[in-house]
Amino acid sequence: MKRVVTKIGDIFSVPINDKSKKYFQLIAFDLTQLNSDVIRSFKKEYPINVDPDLEEVVNSEVQFYAHCVTKWGVKLGYWGQVGKSNYLGDLSHVLFRDTNDYGEKEYIEISHKWYVWHINDPDFVRVGNLEGENRKAEIGMVMSPANVVHRIRTGEYNLPFYPRFE
Repeated sequence: MKRVVTKIGDIFSVPINDKSKKYFQLIAFDLTQLNSDVIRSFKKEYPINVDPDLEEVVNSEVQFYAHCVTKWGVKLGYWGQVGKSNYLGDLSHVLFRDTNDYGEKEYIEISHKWYVWHINDPDFVRVGNLEGENRKAEIGMVMSPANVVHRIRTGEYNLPFYPRFE
């Protein structure tokens, strides 16, 4: 199998169905989350047979941010590398969340033990209940390629035992 190399700025195409596709971009490596890739996925759908201007794509509305391993997705055929852009957007506002309640022996439906962080910020802030802007924080776990594609297609992850905050 050919070695896959991904770099910050790389843009990927994800088939949504037989007729359309969406795009995401690798924007950072988060040293505070297993040095995983951070992506921003774009909201707009494009016809499967159209190759849009990638600068237009990376300047369009962001659907979500996530941690994943982009080269796994390429190797497994979930998405393909289609180009690169040096424009990464403003990363200072990207906020992630997680809870120590996930993965406990007994499923906890609503967590009150949340913490939040920004990309490469070693100061994880324990906030307890998610309030205000923290409610907009993205789930910060490293997601499988299948889960990233599921979110791109449906708007949510397939994480049946991940706690909610309300």
